[in-house]
Amino acid sequence: MKENLLEISNPEGIYDPRAHGYSHVASVAANNLFVFVAGQGGSRTDGVLSEDFRTQVKIVFDNIEIALSSKGLKMQNIAKLTTLVVNYDDEKHQVIIEESTKIWPDLKFPVNTLIPVTRLALRGMLIEIDATAVGG
Repeated sequence: MKENLLEISNPEGIYDPRAHGYSHVASVAANNLFVFVAGQGGSRTDGVLSEDFRTQVKIVFDNIEIALSSKGLKMQNIAKLTTLVVNYDDEKHQVIIEESTKIWPDLKFPVNTLIPVTRLALRGMLIEIDATAVGG
């Protein structure tokens, strides 16, 4: 990834969100490739959804990684995520933080909006995440 292609920051004067697994601002230099990944659910090609939330979270991130790699990008190219969680609670939030920290151990998390929902497109889906990434 080119230097300064994507800058992640947390401005002074706003609380530090890194403990919650996201950042406040992602800025992108002009004239770059933008890749938009549709909301990914927690199943592989077999369509089977685990009843375990953490398993679904891991698969969602795996699916996003596969989609990005098809365009020559990595998880670190993600500028923005939107996360939808069925029956959201503090325990599920902690799982998302833990799994996100494995992907972004430098704590340069993408900007993320988390939206609690009552249901997703398929019965048994517990989480869905879409991504916007940038490449040079």
